[in-house]
Amino acid sequence: MSAELDALTVVNQLRDLAADPLNRRAIVEDQGCLPGLILFLDHPNPQVVYSALLAVRYLAECRANREKMKGELGMMLSLQNVMQKGTSPGETKLLASEIYEILQAAGKEEAEQAEAAAASCQRKAHFFLGSNNKRAKTVVLHIDGLDDPTRRSLCEEALLKIRGVISFTFQMAVKRCVVRIRSDLKAEALGTAINSTKVMTAQQVVKTDDGGELMVPFQEDSEVLVEENTDIPDYLPEEESPSEEQDKAVTRVGSITDGMGWLSTAANFLTRSFYW
Repeated sequence: MSAELDALTVVNQLRDLAADPLNRRAIVEDQGCLPGLILFLDHPNPQVVYSALLAVRYLAECRANREKMKGELGMMLSLQNVMQKGTSPGETKLLASEIYEILQAAGKEEAEQAEAAAASCQRKAHFFLGSNNKRAKTVVLHIDGLDDPTRRSLCEEALLKIRGVISFTFQMAVKRCVVRIRSDLKAEALGTAINSTKVMTAQQVVKTDDGGELMVPFQEDSEVLVEENTDIPDYLPEEESPSEEQDKAVTRVGSITDGMGWLSTAANFLTRSFYW
């Protein structure tokens, strides 16, 4: 197995475990995992860098992690390097920028943000909380036909073909997908992509003035030209996690003990070898 394939395998496992909210505190507290992720941010393979950014973004979902992540040696500098590197794809730079802004604000307005989030979200899962970034926006889709991992894979493939999609997460229990996109991308492009699978149809979930939700179908004659994404690295498929099936939390991505032991071994191996 090549060193690069080893890196892809390790970062994929890190990201999968970070996708589980029950693992996030333990990953950050582990002495080897966070430094290992920071090493991945400087990896020459853009696939590894993008997956590492997704893992870091998952970890930053936990507010209790942000201060420690911000102070971890090399974290902020590595994020800046990704943002400034001329060879980084646009979506990768934007994701790094969002993480940087969230960590930079840690310890300053956390109390106010926590109160606002608790009042508005009421425990609803949001992949990106940095909604103040005017370069990006969040679209929530309700997807009829999103019934199993096979359909989810079809949905992933459809969304990843769209230039301007930064990242997304699935809530399989309620057949929803939360998508972070560039501000200049129309939500209709997401609907067109999902409908192109022929086995799923999408509606946009919007907030009403009274705090409720309204499902707005995409018009059949409103299909927009979808610009295909060619410069973003290949997405590394995720396994099912309890964050998607809140009512079936027994189906975890490995146990926390086994996962942390594996991650520590992997991170220590990376730190010792520096094979990139």
